[in-house]
Amino acid sequence: MPMPPDLRAALGRNFVVVVEDDPAYLQVLSRTIERSDLDVEVVKASNGVDALLEIGRVRPSLIVLDFALPDLNAVQVIQRLLEPGRLLDAEVIVVTGGIRDEVRRELEAVGVRTIVSKADGIETVIEAMRDALARRKAA
Repeated sequence: MPMPPDLRAALGRNFVVVVEDDPAYLQVLSRTIERSDLDVEVVKASNGVDALLEIGRVRPSLIVLDFALPDLNAVQVIQRLLEPGRLLDAEVIVVTGGIRDEVRRELEAVGVRTIVSKADGIETVIEAMRDALARRKAA
């Protein structure tokens, strides 16, 4: 059951769904986020289907999405979130080991504003999250 928006606001914290199929990277990224100054509640998923379920359940402010998952890629996850009758009220940051230019254009076409390379380090992901949360707060 999704958390009602008024209850989430009362708690004063944003949710972030972190989707990553590499268990070690998921653990390190989640811990880094929890220890940061972002003041977010982390919800983890290791594949696209679980991500869709968690996103529907907690209605996150932010989704940190690995591009290559075992069942769906980031474009497919976002397309399912944008199906008719659904509302995506979260910014998506795609984290990748590398993508081709045409894939980058596909991601931008479905509304992804931020694509971060894993090679740039976890602090780059945290900084991208900080920027995304600041944009949401300013909107």
